Amino acid sequence: MTIEYLSVTDVAKRLGISTAAVSAYKLPQPDALIGRTRGWLPETIDQWNANRPGRGVGGGRPRKRASE
Repeated sequence: MTIEYLSVTDVAKRLGISTAAVSAYKLPQPDALIGRTRGWLPETIDQWNANRPGRGVGGGRPRKRASE
């Protein structure tokens, strides 16, 4: 049975982002490392993506309140 790992390009396609944007993310530790090439199992990326904070969570400027 062959195990297939996702490359950085595959991770970008799976997340729907550019490969340049992937480098800005703190990805989980790779499941495989061959030389400098990293590889992740699809389950690893799916679990990481499901558990990372959503847009706007944990910060940003508070909204202005309507005049009372």
